[in-house]
Amino acid sequence: MILSELNWLAILVAFVAFFVIGAIWFAPKTFYPLWVKAMGSDPQKSPNAHGMALTFGLTAVGALVQVIATAIVIHFVSAAAGPVGPLGGALTGLLLGVGIAAASSLSHRLFGGQGLRVWIIEVGGDVVSLTVAGLILGAFG
Repeated sequence: MILSELNWLAILVAFVAFFVIGAIWFAPKTFYPLWVKAMGSDPQKSPNAHGMALTFGLTAVGALVQVIATAIVIHFVSAAAGPVGPLGGALTGLLLGVGIAAASSLSHRLFGGQGLRVWIIEVGGDVVSLTVAGLILGAFG
């Protein structure tokens, strides 16, 4: 099975990097205040209605799924064309970030009424995180 062929140490390192980038991206001194304002909320109040444990837990699960999916894509590319290396891994992450994460969420934000500013802030973090995750996965080979 494909999961047994993946480098789980690389996935763990990429997952940690992905999660840390997300934490920095949405920190109070970076994009969080802009994002909350763009959502139409008060930056001093958290818009989180689900509780922090559920929010962080599901965010971690989502990050892990994205990293594993990126690892699988890199695995298939490596099997077909040879090792991708860090640059190829980063490009794979970038393409997945722009081509899937950003493209699929655009209509959700526009039809949901949040607009382009919210979308740019959110997918910017996704694209950077997937690019770095891909770089790490590619570097591990």
